[in-house]
Amino acid sequence: MYTQIADDLRAQIAAGALRPGDDVPTEAELAERWRTSRGPIRNALAALRGEGLIETSRGRPARVVARKANQAVDVSVPFTRWARELGVSPGAQTQELSLRRAGDLGAALGVDPGDTIVSVVRLRLLDGRPTMLERLNYTEVAGRRLFEVNLDEVSITEYLSSVGHPIVTLQHVIDAVAADDQDAALLRVPRGTPILRLTRTSRDAEGRIFEASEDRYLSEVVRFTVAASGISTDGHYMRAVGG
Repeated sequence: MYTQIADDLRAQIAAGALRPGDDVPTEAELAERWRTSRGPIRNALAALRGEGLIETSRGRPARVVARKANQAVDVSVPFTRWARELGVSPGAQTQELSLRRAGDLGAALGVDPGDTIVSVVRLRLLDGRPTMLERLNYTEVAGRRLFEVNLDEVSITEYLSSVGHPIVTLQHVIDAVAADDQDAALLRVPRGTPILRLTRTSRDAEGRIFEASEDRYLSEVVRFTVAASGISTDGHYMRAVGG
């Protein structure tokens, strides 16, 4: 019985009859509708909670939550293409595009602190909802091409690839950070909210670094999955922070 109840609620959520933020009918209402005891109802709600479709708290009805997107990090998939593959509409709001001295970013980009780099701050949206804040930094030769296009309308990764700067190899580091003032204002969360940070270093065919960037995701919207095959032969499966 509980599987039928769970399937019915899933269908309502998928169809939009129950939207994120909506209360799920109470246990009593569901028991009456399905002419059953509360046991199967609780099992059905537990199944949906385990799938991340609803959340429950003491003293109030279960509530539908926004489904988290899975961001695969073992391949380079541009945000725009990834969003479309999920069946949602990607958006971009460019906050800054500037030429600047590399300063402390020079080491990450393999240039001198006094060299010119190009920096971009861009808010990314899924179906109009703020989801991720990009802080992108490029070597001058690659980054100058960004002044030629409307960054609200293109995938930067795909555009740079089309003009001779494809990503051939890249490295990702994932950690959690507290939202700073800029994160809080643009992602619409309180300052200090834990958010997911994806730090990316991109190299060209000659192995030269041309991008050193950070993507900061709302953890309530996006989660990361990592695919791996085989077992490391050197025994190093994890790296200690600061080690």
